[in-house]
Amino acid sequence: MKYRHLFFDLDHTLWDFDANAMETLNNVYQDLHLKDAGVNDFNLFCKQYLHHNAILWDRYHHGFINSEELKWKRMWRTLLDFKIGSEELARKMSEYFLEVLPTKQTLFPYTHEILQHLKQKNYRLHLITNGFEKTQWRKLDNSRLGQYFEEVITSETSNSVKPNKEIFEYALRITGATLPESIMIGDNLDADIKGAMNAGMDAVFVNHLQVKTDVEPTYTIHHLKELENIF
Repeated sequence: MKYRHLFFDLDHTLWDFDANAMETLNNVYQDLHLKDAGVNDFNLFCKQYLHHNAILWDRYHHGFINSEELKWKRMWRTLLDFKIGSEELARKMSEYFLEVLPTKQTLFPYTHEILQHLKQKNYRLHLITNGFEKTQWRKLDNSRLGQYFEEVITSETSNSVKPNKEIFEYALRITGATLPESIMIGDNLDADIKGAMNAGMDAVFVNHLQVKTDVEPTYTIHHLKELENIF
């Protein structure tokens, strides 16, 4: 085996963030009575949330904002699109969203099967995630994914974020892995793939969305089952 340690990303790679977020946003919309507050189009509400979430996560990845700003400002910016300038409501929505989101359990197809396959082949599996510590552990517990991973490295425990090389170096120290025997598996070209490559680590780009890119990772797949062709 060329590789011994497989480092997975969680959100958008194994755990279907968009599907789970949509379900959670529906809970937020209904339970907090957002229609009465002036958010009169649920589909547009979801679209704008995902838009602002992606922008603010990118800013968080690059150190321009902290985690607390990310949590509530994605809601605040979404409300502003509906001419609602309530920071109080935005913070309430954020708190409710983060409470409910980790209870959702939608995974990408073949997630459990591929992780079981890799464990049976004696690969050592770990997670490197920029997600929030408490939230990520709840996701893992509720979706029954925690059983597969030896170490879960978050941005909070490592005091760094992908794509910074420090979080990858921290992951190597914690797991006792070396670069030649390690590979990163993730969906985000910047945080996961470029981050790993800049740290000297091989990478598998999980291209669920069939995006075009000039980045040349070690491997590119479009479905998790394809990992069986690599490992």
